[in-house]
Amino acid sequence: MTNIPFTQRPWLDRFFGLTEQGTTVQRELRAGLTTFLTMSYILFVNPQILSAAIDVPNAFVQLLMVTALSAAFGSAVMGLVARYPFAQAPGMGLNAFFTYTVVLGMGLPWQTALGAVFISGVLFVLLSMMGARQAIVQAIPLSLKLAITGGIGAFLAFIGLKNAGIVVANDATLVGLGHLTAAPVWLALFGLVISGALMARRVTAAVLWGILATTILAIVTGAQVYAGGADGALQSFPGFSGSVAGIFGAPVWPSDLVGQLDIAGALSLGALSVIFTFFFVDFFDATGTLTGLAQRAGYMREDQDMPRARRLFASDGLAAMFGAFMGTSTTTAFVESASGIEEGGRTGLTAVTVAVLFLLATFLWPLAAAIPGAATAPALILVGAMMLEGLKHIDWEDITEALPAFLTLLFMPLTFSIANGVSFGVISYCGLKLLSGRGREVSPILYFIAALLAVRYVYLGE
Repeated sequence: MTNIPFTQRPWLDRFFGLTEQGTTVQRELRAGLTTFLTMSYILFVNPQILSAAIDVPNAFVQLLMVTALSAAFGSAVMGLVARYPFAQAPGMGLNAFFTYTVVLGMGLPWQTALGAVFISGVLFVLLSMMGARQAIVQAIPLSLKLAITGGIGAFLAFIGLKNAGIVVANDATLVGLGHLTAAPVWLALFGLVISGALMARRVTAAVLWGILATTILAIVTGAQVYAGGADGALQSFPGFSGSVAGIFGAPVWPSDLVGQLDIAGALSLGALSVIFTFFFVDFFDATGTLTGLAQRAGYMREDQDMPRARRLFASDGLAAMFGAFMGTSTTTAFVESASGIEEGGRTGLTAVTVAVLFLLATFLWPLAAAIPGAATAPALILVGAMMLEGLKHIDWEDITEALPAFLTLLFMPLTFSIANGVSFGVISYCGLKLLSGRGREVSPILYFIAALLAVRYVYLGE
């Protein structure tokens, strides 16, 4: 196909640049399906969290629809405008902050909180179109970019281990080993071995086949790995009863959520700190995620810039604005996009595929419920392992490069926050370079960002 003139290529190839990225339509579709499967849990987790703060009739179903529509819009914008293989959806962590800190903790109406999310999205778009986020990414040194990618990998692996029950909370040691005989654990370990073996044999779509094989095993054996049991316990696959025509569920228009955001209330003096926190946390979380994914997908150029950077960074701002209008917390880039990248996804067609699948999920959400967390956990662990590969290019003998990279890598999984990893990496990098007499190696922009980050932690006390 590389010898076919540009004008004679299929329109999908021309629009997304498939040939230039060395990929095919089939590979992009497969990558999109893999990404969707690894992040489809958000369809059910996001409504569970937000329904504690948003009190409307049939809240769970309406929030599920809003989650799917916001993810579809965000992923479509990323694929069609920025043309990157990154999917977007309402972000974990920010939805918990929205619910438990802002609405339930501070007592702000959920409509006002949505207004704050919308305003933070507007700020994202403005800074992106001005090139500010692009300038920050260029100012971040290569060692930190590699550490961010590796840190996201470690974070993904930790999420996978946690979802599988392999790593559990422990009062004495903070974390510990789960019960290896528990159904989610042995099922996830089965998926991990199968997927790893398929990858070793270079089987196409190894991660996807691992997810499907693990799901089939869970259903056939009746393993209790599905949510919804009595008193919150896990249960065997409940089947598709209660849905229309087996696997179909009638979509519901979220009329009690759409357009309910209160922008004027969010601009009041009492809510400015909420806007600041939404903006600050998501700015570095999304910037770190997009930078790490771009590095992994091979989009980072020698000058540490990325093609279509302004459109890339503006896309998550547009997604946040749309999500707030629909009625959900901040929509942002998902680290699970790395699973599709590992399956060969390299263009916006991957993200568009995810968008279409989220739209279908408004009709086929009972089918999405058939994929247990124990089946997608191995994919996150494997992809996380693959993302650590770039760490070998860090100069570990130079402490001013090694220590910030190590802190970046460590803080992401241990604080459960990409933003914290990026922040401590940047602050320590600037501090070490300055105090070691090598301050001129650091961009003035990075010093400014480090100062803002330090003030943020002092101001918030965390």
